[in-house]
Amino acid sequence: MDIPALQKIVVQALEDIKARDIEVIDTARHTPLFDRIVIASADSGRQTRALAHNVQDKVKSAGGEVLSTEGEESGEWVLVDLGSIVVHIMQPAVRSYYKLEELWGHAPASPRSAAAGR
Repeated sequence: MDIPALQKIVVQALEDIKARDIEVIDTARHTPLFDRIVIASADSGRQTRALAHNVQDKVKSAGGEVLSTEGEESGEWVLVDLGSIVVHIMQPAVRSYYKLEELWGHAPASPRSAAAGR
């Protein structure tokens, strides 16, 4: 499944169960491990788990593959690994603490690029 189609399925699955503050970050230039991160907020552990299950169900029904899921026990931060897209579903306090948007949205230049600019 191509990345834009998978991304659309993920975002729609999150919207279906009222995830808040959904953000998609293109990480293709920063890491070879995955191409997108999708971050969403949920109000409770129950909602984070429901969102993660909905993402998994929608991706599987569209013919995609779910590689792994982490964090469902606590429900504060659930990660769904889809290979080219990694989905982070977080409660607001956890999201505020880790600030993944800042980490991936403003990745520093590599030392080689910085040296070339001098």
